Amino acid sequence: MLEPTPRDTADGPPQQFFNGLLGARFKTYLSGREREEMHADFLDAHERHWEDAERLFQAQRWANADHLYGLAAECGLKRLMRAFDMPFDKARGRPIKKSDQVHADGIWMRFESYRCGHPQGTGYVLHGSNPFSNWNASQRYAHQSDFDQARAQEHRSGADVVRQLVKKARKEGLI
Repeated sequence: MLEPTPRDTADGPPQQFFNGLLGARFKTYLSGREREEMHADFLDAHERHWEDAERLFQAQRWANADHLYGLAAECGLKRLMRAFDMPFDKARGRPIKKSDQVHADGIWMRFESYRCGHPQGTGYVLHGSNPFSNWNASQRYAHQSDFDQARAQEHRSGADVVRQLVKKARKEGLI
């Protein structure tokens, strides 16, 4: 393989040089290992996070179940937001607006902004307050003793509300 020269990398980081050599497959090199970029699939992510969270909940693994319920809700709402015309960067696999690049604790209100502005949005109302207002992605670093069944149950219920909306959207052909 060719090594980049200073001239090759003058217009950008070495990463751009390697991406140019590798073409449209969007390969990157990290610590000498090849890694292929993955594309966002919010629906699949929603379903697998829910399923794994359920298994962990049944095994009384509150910390990881709690975290996955948050991710399940986030992914489900983002899939619905795409159906409600959320601008999305397919090449980067993420929402275009920075305000939409949030996790479960912030996505609840963002969802409402898209739902309210879409003709089919009236059937997809999130009732009540955000059950993920006390959830944060950084809690994945917290000690497992900080989590209990009540906390996980609250987030399980919130994720189930989203799961029911996703099921409805599939049945009605929205997604």
